[in-house]
Amino acid sequence: MSESARRLAPHHSKRWKLLRAVNALGGLFPEDGFSLLTLDESALIDKARRQTGLDDFGDDLLFERLGILLHSFKHDAHLNFIGRICVYSDILRVLSNRLRLEEDRKRNPAIADEMIRRPLFITGLPRTGSTLLHALLAQDPASRAPRVWEVMHPSPPPETATSDSDPRISQADKELKWVDVLMPGFRTAHLLDARLPQECIAIMGHSFMSYVFESMYFVSSYRIWHEDRDKLPAYEFHREFLQHLQWRCPGSHWVLKAPSHLLALKALFQIYPDAGVVMTHRDPLKVLASCASFAEVLRGPFTECLDRDELGDEVARRWEKGARLGIQFRQDRASLQGRFLDVWYADLVKDPMAVVRGIYDHFEMVLTNEAERAMLRFLAANPQHKSGVHRYSLETYGLNRETERRRFRFYTDHYGIELE
Repeated sequence: MSESARRLAPHHSKRWKLLRAVNALGGLFPEDGFSLLTLDESALIDKARRQTGLDDFGDDLLFERLGILLHSFKHDAHLNFIGRICVYSDILRVLSNRLRLEEDRKRNPAIADEMIRRPLFITGLPRTGSTLLHALLAQDPASRAPRVWEVMHPSPPPETATSDSDPRISQADKELKWVDVLMPGFRTAHLLDARLPQECIAIMGHSFMSYVFESMYFVSSYRIWHEDRDKLPAYEFHREFLQHLQWRCPGSHWVLKAPSHLLALKALFQIYPDAGVVMTHRDPLKVLASCASFAEVLRGPFTECLDRDELGDEVARRWEKGARLGIQFRQDRASLQGRFLDVWYADLVKDPMAVVRGIYDHFEMVLTNEAERAMLRFLAANPQHKSGVHRYSLETYGLNRETERRRFRFYTDHYGIELE
């Protein structure tokens, strides 16, 4: 392991001592002591079926993707005791959700008739203000965004009448408290609440073809497999999930978000040919440092091996590819240029409502007084750095400023991005 293989910052040391103690306790168990937390594919599938009393997952190819992911968890992720508990619990939850979602569609065939019209996607390099923009646009009462609680516990389909009082909201809130325990520093880097909108990667996690696993864990062989796969199956499932959420709780349009859409614009437009895309931009040197730091916050609690240099290299390569794919897609499809709108991070921080008005104007949407007031209330309640300042640097992750500046010059030149 290199000199950069270190844990999180000292100000989280007390909590990290507790986590290390729990992991050390888990390490006292022999290998067969983990039998209740097995990552065996058949055992997880059987348990999900027993828990739900259901049998049909609706997609036989799901098992192939699950098998590849579980293999990577076993051989690449270096999971510690806490990591193994979290992976086991999350895979079981996703499998159980799939069974229930399929049963819901059988019982309610009208779900499959739902039309997803003119969805609005936010994408771009990560750490460019897209989470704030997503939450802001979701304040419009007419809009529809997948909320955290709905993605965690989607069945039965949510209803408009109980969308703010559904008992799954408090259930999700209780579960999210573990984020503060397991991921010190998460809230300084990312908005989190059961009622806030959720990223699309969490939806696509139910297809086992998603960047959510790569964000949370060192699953290198899964990442290599996933990188060159046609993402169409993930977007087909994504549409089914939106149909499910929309059936009894509709809106005028969907507001959706994930940086990873940048890597799969072809599949996105195959499934959503009338989509609009807001692309956020920021100085890539700030992006890389912030992204690597946040990845450490996400992955640190779950692994016995965290190499910061390796993490920095992974982040730089991934988002160089994302930036190139985004530019190439737009150059190759001149007919879709009107479907894109570029937003700069500096403008969003300076005057978020001006950015919002520009989005509504570009996509010919109506920004009502009610929606604007709701957005202003959200901004007042969630000022920048509300939960602390997220501090980071390139050098911490073995990244050289001049090297990365040269690497991303094609991107900064193409979009005329102001350097920070």
